[in-house]
Amino acid sequence: MTRDEALNLVREFVKNEGLVRHMLSVEAAMRYYAEKYGEDIELWGLIGLLHDFDWEIHPTLEEHPQAGSVILRERGVSEEVIQDILSHADHSGVPRDTTLRKSLSACDEVTGLITAVALVRPSRSLFDLEASSVKKKWKDKAFAAGTDRAEMEHAAKELGVDIWEHVGNVILAMRKIAPELGLVGNVQ
Repeated sequence: MTRDEALNLVREFVKNEGLVRHMLSVEAAMRYYAEKYGEDIELWGLIGLLHDFDWEIHPTLEEHPQAGSVILRERGVSEEVIQDILSHADHSGVPRDTTLRKSLSACDEVTGLITAVALVRPSRSLFDLEASSVKKKWKDKAFAAGTDRAEMEHAAKELGVDIWEHVGNVILAMRKIAPELGLVGNVQ
């Protein structure tokens, strides 16, 4: 599956632009880590882009992402990619036994927190956002309360990256697509 085909699939099943931006953010972060680790950038990006494509039609843990895997198989997506996508859900039973799978888990949740922090800044931009700003908001448990900080810390540790280095890496990755994410803000 090409990136264009994957994006078309996402657009077919996802109407919520916030969710599309989340998947684009995870795609960017996965591309960053693929490059860092000398891996297949297109493959890693594809997995990041597709990982939540079925969330709107299967919004429960009983269904997501397992039910989505049926659709991916019907569309000719390789079983390896499907298993990698399934690995991002703890309840799927697919182990996170590769750097790709650990990266997907580490990049998934943290993109939401980074986006939330960027949106409350006066600039509303990723371009002047640093990990230290995310760290300040991290301590406020009421801020972005839906994000699981313990999960983020665990996933970064599993990947072998310090959480704040990881946050910085994901910010850098997301900056590359800031216009698509609506996070250019008013920074020149």
